[in-house]
Amino acid sequence: MRVITNRRLVEFALLYTDAGTPLQAWRKLMESRSYRGFNDLKMSLGSVDIVGDKHVFDIRGNRYRIVCGISYATQLCFIKAVLTHSQYDEGKWK
Repeated sequence: MRVITNRRLVEFALLYTDAGTPLQAWRKLMESRSYRGFNDLKMSLGSVDIVGDKHVFDIRGNRYRIVCGISYATQLCFIKAVLTHSQYDEGKWK
């Protein structure tokens, strides 16, 4: 799976320095293989849920969230937002 774009992760990590390592670990895990569907993804990365048409990943013990659009057919993961838990709860990302 290809993650588009790492720039969002890097920019977020500049604001929240403790997020850098877990965000890059998530990206490397996402890019390490292909996923056939949500169940396959969930087995590999247990901290993912579907909210509407988006996939939401918990990062660093649920302190941060990554909101993505995923196309399993093309193996592309589009990062829509990287948020703190409180920013996510505000719901502006929807």
